[in-house]
Amino acid sequence: MEHRREATTRLFEELEAASDQEAHRIRDEIVRLNMRVASDCARRYRQRGIATEDLDQVAYLGLVKAVRAFDAGRGHDFLSFAVPTIRGEVRRHFRDLGWALRPPRSIQELQSRILAAEGDLAQELGRSPRPSDLARHLEVDLEQVLDALGATGCFAPASLDIVAVDGDDSLGDRLGAVDPAFATAEARITLATLMRGLTPRERRILELRFFGNRTQAEIGADIGVTQMQVSRLLNRILGRLRERMLAESDASSGPAA
Repeated sequence: MEHRREATTRLFEELEAASDQEAHRIRDEIVRLNMRVASDCARRYRQRGIATEDLDQVAYLGLVKAVRAFDAGRGHDFLSFAVPTIRGEVRRHFRDLGWALRPPRSIQELQSRILAAEGDLAQELGRSPRPSDLARHLEVDLEQVLDALGATGCFAPASLDIVAVDGDDSLGDRLGAVDPAFATAEARITLATLMRGLTPRERRILELRFFGNRTQAEIGADIGVTQMQVSRLLNRILGRLRERMLAESDASSGPAA
């Protein structure tokens, strides 16, 4: 890396005094020397729905633009200017062609302003601009800049079949499902109130019948009555619960306005 920096600096020094034809050759040499840097910049955007070869080509285009736009007279290192310029070019490509989910227009417009400002700020500061630098330069809130930068991950949705980083299950396995108890939640709450009005013996009968799946003969043996008596007791308990539930429903509805 250090050798590349030194060689690039030397070539830019030669560029200042070169003829037009020689300047073209020197710029080509600078591009070839830093193609690995461009490829490294593109690597972080792989696996997001755009072919790796296309990303590399866009990164190389950003490198060419950086070489043409760099002003060695400002005294800053070329790579501190080139890296944000290359990344900006890749992100611009995603912005134009790679969205799977498009953020609000205000976010897209701010992203365009950020991309335009990153190169100039990098050369002015001698380093990649921080979000706070961008916010101050663009005269917008830091939160807006963070939102715009954070939206760069909306290019392609992750497959639900991908194995999670911290386990052996897939992302799809971790998604929640509709709880079947939701459908009966309201009825359970209503019944819980009504059940408190029953005697222990009546609650026992209902528990054995509907939660223990016992037959009427088994319930009778448990509480010491005949099967016929169990049948009558069940009908009486359920009828009383039904009447109370209807009464509560009518009371909660209230008079019509």
